[in-house]
Amino acid sequence: MLLVEIPVAILLGLVLSVRGWGRAGRTDEHSGAPAMDWVPVLWLGGFTLGVLVVAVVFLRSAHPYAGAVQLLIAAMALLFAITACHEEYERAHPAPLPTCPTRAGTPCAPPEP
Repeated sequence: MLLVEIPVAILLGLVLSVRGWGRAGRTDEHSGAPAMDWVPVLWLGGFTLGVLVVAVVFLRSAHPYAGAVQLLIAAMALLFAITACHEEYERAHPAPLPTCPTRAGTPCAPPEP
C-alpha cells in the first residue's frame, strides 16, 4: 500500500503547488480579503481519511506493523491538512491595518508595491 500512497502524495503535492502558483500571480480586482480556499484542505483531508481506512484494515487483519506505519503516514498527512487550513485562514483573514497617527482612529492605507 505504501507504494500506492507515495505517488498519490507526490501527485497531490504537485497539483496543489501548481494551483498555488496560479493564484499567486493573480491580482484581486475587488477590495477586501479573498475568500478562504477549501480545496487544499479537502484534498489533504481526503488523503488522510484514505490512509486511515487502510490503517484500520491492516490493524484488523493482524498486520500491526503495517498498520502502525499507515498511522504514522496519516499523522503526517493530518499535519499537512492542518497547516493548509491555517495558511488559508490567515490568507482569508489578514491582520487589520494599524491606525494612522495623523488621522485619529482611521486605518492607514496599505503601502503600494
